[in-house]
Amino acid sequence: MTRVVNRVLLGIVGLLLVALGGSVLAVGLGAPAPSWWLHDGRHDVLLDEAERTRWRDAGWWWPVVIAALVVLLLLLLWWLVAVVRRRRLAEVFVATGDGDEAVLRGRALETVLAHEAGRLDGVGQAHVRLTRRRGLPRTRVRLLLEPHADPGTVLDGFTTGALTHARESTGLGTLPAEVRLRSVKHRPERVS
Repeated sequence: MTRVVNRVLLGIVGLLLVALGGSVLAVGLGAPAPSWWLHDGRHDVLLDEAERTRWRDAGWWWPVVIAALVVLLLLLLWWLVAVVRRRRLAEVFVATGDGDEAVLRGRALETVLAHEAGRLDGVGQAHVRLTRRRGLPRTRVRLLLEPHADPGTVLDGFTTGALTHARESTGLGTLPAEVRLRSVKHRPERVS
């Protein structure tokens, strides 16, 4: 859902910037300005003397403008951090059995899960990614199935094998998984 919202927002912002920039460029190159355009022509300034000094006597104007710009800047920075934020889990807490917890690198657990899933009959490739928090990881798995593979058997083998082993070896109570299966299209062999 977040990906869709980000793409829609980026698309809208991009279209607005392209439309505004294209309009400014067209008017600057000599195209006639439309009736709704902010300025009269290519030699018009962005803010003339009257526009710059209109609110000079109103004591509330500049604090409101500055506050609005600061809020806009903070929202854009928050959005940037949310988009750039690391989606992959760096480490997982592992129960050691003596009441303490150890830390396991997320990539190591991903590699082990992918390797064990890749050894299942009918699996051509396996990609595993850990998400969420260190104490409550979640797995996203993509399995590329060979043409002869039965999806139900592969899924059952993964959940009772690799996923169960990972959950038990890390001491996690649960290890939710989202598994996506995709099949390789069968290409008939050429006979010479």
